[in-house]
Amino acid sequence: PKIQAIIEKAKIYYIASFFLTVSPPSAMEVAKHAAENDKIFSMNLSAPFLCQFFKDPLMELMPNIDLLFGNESEALAFAEHTAGWEERDIAEIAKKIAQLPRAEGSKKERQVVITQGADATIVATPSGVTTYDVPKIAKEELVDSNGAGDAFCGGYLSQLCFGADVAQCVEAGHYSAGVVIRNSGCVFPGEPQFGK
Repeated sequence: PKIQAIIEKAKIYYIASFFLTVSPPSAMEVAKHAAENDKIFSMNLSAPFLCQFFKDPLMELMPNIDLLFGNESEALAFAEHTAGWEERDIAEIAKKIAQLPRAEGSKKERQVVITQGADATIVATPSGVTTYDVPKIAKEELVDSNGAGDAFCGGYLSQLCFGADVAQCVEAGHYSAGVVIRNSGCVFPGEPQFGK
């Protein structure tokens, strides 16, 4: 009951694909709740092997995913192992994922956000692709990339919670990832300076 109350109250849900290794039915329950209540269900592809070995639960969940995050390696793995596509262009893969069928009655276009390290971040919808340049970071400032993708998702979603547009969400994702990769371990030291 306590967990159910939290689920009911939330407006945006986020899971990593790792969850599909444990309880796909739980992920589906939350995804269906989001769809039935016009809330946002987001997911991170998380790792290339998940696209290969957990493709069935991933594809069962896909119609309910409103916002999908991943990196270029995960996008390529999705194309090859999950969808069986020959496409290798990351922007085209993102667009094709965005165009996959939605759950019956879904009112939202799926958005697919693919990060590519220092290369432009791709945001795709069924109707097109937009790229966002990643702020340059001096090589000597790069310390540890572990957690950069998760930090990006956190930054993106933080602004989505406030109703920001896609460009602002991506900017917050880039900021968060930029802070994390400048530190050892997945840490966010001090007070965030985003938007100040």
